[in-house]
Formats: sequence, structure tokens, C-alpha cells
Amino acid sequence: MSEGVTYQKSKLFAVRIVKLYRYLCDEKKEYVLSKQLLKSGTSIGANIAEANCAFSKKDFLAKMYIAFKECAETEYWLELLFDSGVLNEKEFQSMIDDCREIKKLLSSVTKTSKEKNME
Repeated sequence: MSEGVTYQKSKLFAVRIVKLYRYLCDEKKEYVLSKQLLKSGTSIGANIAEANCAFSKKDFLAKMYIAFKECAETEYWLELLFDSGVLNEKEFQSMIDDCREIKKLLSSVTKTSKEKNME
């Protein structure tokens, strides 16, 4: 698995997050949780981009861990939006599936990277 795939998926996810944010503001008139979602959801790819320009293996791993944590936070905001009735099942499921896929990719990248750094 490549960081390039993770980067591309996170970038596509960020575009979906931006569109969801606009929808939540325009259609649902939800401004607080949606702003948190926008920040964390777009931060995933930004941190992966930073990791790809890391000056050391340790720096790379640190940025990828931050991306992983932002992904976990995004998952939380999506769940909260669903549990509070702002997102319906279809809207939620589509986004959470992508979020969890990226989270798994990041988990794998950080685990593999950490193992390589231990050698």
C-alpha cells in the first residue's frame, strides 16, 4: 500500500467534506458541528501532504499520526451529526464508510512505518 493512494483518497474525501459542509450550512442551517467537520475532514489530507514532504522518518510518522487522529475526529463529528438527526442514514453511511477506509489505510501506514523505524 502506498502513501499516494492514501493521499488521493483523503483528497477526494476532503472535496466531499467541503460539499457536505456547504449542504449542511445551506440546506440544514447547521453551522457549529459542520464547521468542526470541515476542519478535521480537510486536515486529514493536508497532514498527509505534509508527511510526504517530511524531512525525516520520524517527522513522516508524526504527520501521519496527526492525519490518523484527524480522521478519528472526523468520524466522531459524522457520528454526532447522524445521532442528532442532522444527517440521514444514506448521507451518513456514504461518508462514514470513506472515513473508516482512510482511517484503516492510515493505521496500516503508521504501523508499517513504525516497524521500519524500529529496525
